[in-house]
Amino acid sequence: MAELASANRDVQRDMRFFPVRNDQPGRLTPAQIKHFNDKGYITPLDVFSASEVAEHRAWFDRILEEAARIGHDAYSINGWHLRLRGLYDLVNEPRILDYVQDLLGENLICWGTHYFCKMPGETKRVSWHQDASYWPLTPTKTVTAWLAIDDADEENGAMKFIPRSHRHGHIAFEASAGDEKNVLDQTVLDAESYGDAPVSIPLKAGQMEMHSDLLLHSSEANPSTRRRCGLTMRLVPPQVRALKDWNRLGILCRGRDDSGHWPVSRRPPDDDIPPLGWAP
Repeated sequence: MAELASANRDVQRDMRFFPVRNDQPGRLTPAQIKHFNDKGYITPLDVFSASEVAEHRAWFDRILEEAARIGHDAYSINGWHLRLRGLYDLVNEPRILDYVQDLLGENLICWGTHYFCKMPGETKRVSWHQDASYWPLTPTKTVTAWLAIDDADEENGAMKFIPRSHRHGHIAFEASAGDEKNVLDQTVLDAESYGDAPVSIPLKAGQMEMHSDLLLHSSEANPSTRRRCGLTMRLVPPQVRALKDWNRLGILCRGRDDSGHWPVSRRPPDDDIPPLGWAP
């Protein structure tokens, strides 16, 4: 799937930023929407209380332990929203969708999820990249909602953004060099020339940020003794077309899809961990 896929050079996509126009947001403020348009992201956003996120963390810890038992690593929980009932329910959390709706409208599809779980002492990092490079979707209107499962800060590898870089459309990249120890496989060179100075995005567990699929971002390794886990939820309005059959991954989280492009996916009956080698 997306995160480790090669670039989609063989499909035609409309890869430009579409500014949000919403004069009456329900959860965000006009200033936050302006910041998203100008800088490419909004942070921090409060979602869960400490006790609520602790409950989800305990669920995730159990899933991760069971997945590791059959050979999955800490980055493997990718696209499992159609198999894990707990994850399906989290994607449909109204407090998350209320924020996203102010950016994308009342009809919402979640087509992807991925837990980025950096274990203590993790030496891998994420190089500067744009998410949209990996995805056969058009136009590029995906909003990533990144929910902190653990506290994330500079010590344990919090994300970094280059504000305003989303305004450049699709940016050229190279295949990542082995010595980068990149979790992914693309690297944008001279990334800081495409926007403002990089900013770190610390989040407390239970908080969330949202960013454009064209925003350059990265994160460092985690040399600390604390885990840093975050869940990415990828959402679009149903007008976005998913090529290469990627629409099969979608969940209609809110509203409707009159086009029928995105299938109606049912809630999983339980938490069904896929076998090793499974791909969505």
